[in-house]
Amino acid sequence: MTRRTFFPTAAATPLAMAAARKGRLKQSVCRWCYKSIPLEDLARESAKLGLKGMDLIEPPDWPVVQKYGLTPAMTTGGGTIPDGLNRKENHDKIEKQFRENIPRAAAAGVPNVITFSGNRRGQADSEGIDNCVIGLNRVKAIAEDKGVTICLELLNSKVNHKDYQCDHTAWGVEVMKQVGSPRVKLLYDIYHMQIMEGDVIRTIQQNIAYIGHFHTGGVPGRHELDGTQELNYRAVAEAIVALGYQGYFAHEFIPVRDPLKSLGEAVELCDV
Repeated sequence: MTRRTFFPTAAATPLAMAAARKGRLKQSVCRWCYKSIPLEDLARESAKLGLKGMDLIEPPDWPVVQKYGLTPAMTTGGGTIPDGLNRKENHDKIEKQFRENIPRAAAAGVPNVITFSGNRRGQADSEGIDNCVIGLNRVKAIAEDKGVTICLELLNSKVNHKDYQCDHTAWGVEVMKQVGSPRVKLLYDIYHMQIMEGDVIRTIQQNIAYIGHFHTGGVPGRHELDGTQELNYRAVAEAIVALGYQGYFAHEFIPVRDPLKSLGEAVELCDV
């Protein structure tokens, strides 16, 4: 593939478009969904579309996106999806990762680091909550000191991440309540929570105090935010803005059409 393959609509997305955005919702894009596009090209085109950040990029890539005025909105914190905070035997390793990653993020102006509950593997939900609280309590002070938010991600265990424990908002909120830190929040992935429980807007409204970041994706399939999927993303975006949310709202869908055209359509849809 050539760069021309990816940028057939570049002429239709002038930099002036960024200035035309309402911008009440700080939109971001997840790097991995566009991994076939060179990072520099993705960063430049994202800035033209009016995006404010890029998610899930590592330190060597931060200067590239920052050059185009984008914030590396989310980066690695500690743990992995299957092996996370719900097991005490993982805590030493995860704490070490946080103690390296949080100061590095803070120094570069990166506002959020990601973490995970881990898989159940037969564990009771109550024990998983207790262990996640213990693990997060070990690192919340450094997050508070550095001004970086640890985001525990909500994922579905029905389609994509079988056996993942933090798979319902109520479970994640209970962890947040017990940790009680302004620098420990949930990453509310709209795609995943629509699959698990639906009732997205009301759930967000009731729990916005515990949410630090959002991800998007069309349901079913995790593709474009268009007429092929069941969520009304404009209404979701309007509800989030109405709550006074100041964090990032990152697109994490896998495009099946022209990737930048699809991204531009999503940005326009959610620019409320």
